[in-house]
Amino acid sequence: MFFFSSASSLILTCILQAAAVPHPAPPVMRREDVSIVTQMSSVQLADLAPYTEFARAAYCSPITVTGWECGRTQSHPTLFLSQGATDNSIQYYYVGYWPTKNTVVVAHEGTDPTQLTPRFSPVSIGSVEVHSGFADEHALTASIILKEVKSLISQYNANSVTLVGHSLGGALAELDCVFMALNLPSSIAIKGVTYGTPRVGNPAWAALFDSLIPDFQRINNEKDIIPIVPGRFMGFSHVQGEVHIISDGYAVQCPGKQKISPFGHDRSSLICIGDDDATDALCTIQSVPDILAGDILNHLGPYQGIYIGTIYCT
Repeated sequence: MFFFSSASSLILTCILQAAAVPHPAPPVMRREDVSIVTQMSSVQLADLAPYTEFARAAYCSPITVTGWECGRTQSHPTLFLSQGATDNSIQYYYVGYWPTKNTVVVAHEGTDPTQLTPRFSPVSIGSVEVHSGFADEHALTASIILKEVKSLISQYNANSVTLVGHSLGGALAELDCVFMALNLPSSIAIKGVTYGTPRVGNPAWAALFDSLIPDFQRINNEKDIIPIVPGRFMGFSHVQGEVHIISDGYAVQCPGKQKISPFGHDRSSLICIGDDDATDALCTIQSVPDILAGDILNHLGPYQGIYIGTIYCT
C-alpha cells in the first residue's frame, strides 16, 4: 500500500518551509498560451530526443553508462559523466555535464511498469503532500546528487540543471526539480523532462511545483496507463506540462486550468495548474479515462522512435 506523506523525506521539509515564503516570479513562462491544445512541430519533437536518450540511459548498467556506451551510441548527445549510483539498494541515477546546453544533467532510473500497482489507500489531504514511496526513494539520494550538481556547476560554470526520468524515475525527477529550485541560486535555471510519470502529489503540490518550475514537460505516450495513477479520486493531481504523443510524429501540448496560485511571488499569480482537468479528447486524461482503456506496453515507447527500459540498453 502507498500513502501520502508530509514528513517522510528531506524534500518535504524544504517544500513546507518554502510554501510559507514568497518566491520570485519565474523570468519566462513555459508556453505563451495554456488555454488551448497545441500541436507540436517536427522541430519541437526532434528537440526532445536528447532528453529521451538521457532517460533511457538511466536504465542501463552503471558500467556501460560510465563509458557512455549504453546502446544507440551513435545517437547519444555528448555527456561528460561525473557520478552514478553503484548501490543496488537504490534506483540507479547519474549526474553529468552536457556542454551543448551548458547544463548539468541528472537522470533517474525507472521501474518495471508491471510492479506499479494501481491499488492505493485514500487519505485526506491537508497542505503540500506527496506520495510517501516516491518521497522516501528521493530522500536516499537527494543530498548526494545536490552536492555533485553544485560541484559540476562550479567546475563548468553551468547556468542550468536538467532533470530527466521515466516512470518512477520521472517522479523522482519531478521531486528533484523543486528540491534543486529551493537549494540552488536563483540564477540557475531548472528544467525538467519526464516520461510516463505517475501523479506525484496532491493539488497543493501541483500548485507549488507550477509556481516554481515553468520549464517542464512530462511526455505521455499514446494509451500509457501509468500517467493516470494514483487516481485523482485519492487526492492526487498532476503538475502542468503534458505533451501527449498521439502517434509517431504527432504530439500535442495539453493545457490545464488557470487558477490563482497561493505560492506566487505576490500571492496572486495566475498560473496553469496541472493538466488533469483538460477537456480535449487528445489529452491523456480524456483518451485514457481508466486503466482498462489503456495499454501498459505504451509505457515503454516508442517516444518518437526511442524505447525506454532495461531491455533497450543493448
